Amino acid sequence: MNLSELKPPEGAHKKGRRVGRGYGSGRGKTSGRGHKGQLARSGAKHRASMEGGQMRIYRRLPKRGFYNPAHIQYQVVNLSDLAEANASERVDIDGLHALRLVRTKSNPVKILGNGTLDRPLHIVAHAFSKSAEEKITAAGGKCERIALPKEAKTAPAKAKVKAQADTSPAEPAESSDAKPESEDTQS
Repeated sequence: MNLSELKPPEGAHKKGRRVGRGYGSGRGKTSGRGHKGQLARSGAKHRASMEGGQMRIYRRLPKRGFYNPAHIQYQVVNLSDLAEANASERVDIDGLHALRLVRTKSNPVKILGNGTLDRPLHIVAHAFSKSAEEKITAAGGKCERIALPKEAKTAPAKAKVKAQADTSPAEPAESSDAKPESEDTQS
């Protein structure tokens, strides 16, 4: 075998399209770009949402829903996942992370009641659904709630300000007639 005899397999290299090489080629003159206009120019591009002056689809459709600033995004774990995993008697956030049932230790965890438990487990999490709590206690286990991480507490700011205003006692306003003592001693 010689280096001069080496060649790629059939169909491995496709020839590029040669545009602007006469009208007999099928892509001569305007090179397949049509006549004039923005897209006929070199370097021309436009946003995917552009519709040529027609009202864009994201403006034609109505806005829907809202973002709830107080919403807490839980990592969910079902009882069926715990039953399948080789979990010890006490399962906490670190244990769930070790079993690869949750992605991170920093986000809050909620236990849901899909599935059944065949042995008693002491489960430590941030939240439990009613059905999960009933099934865990029925199996002889225990549910222990822990406080949410600081990053997860996202109560609306307005409610906090209003609560502080309601609890703080009103201070009596000082009269503007009273002169400071330093002025009386100087005169």
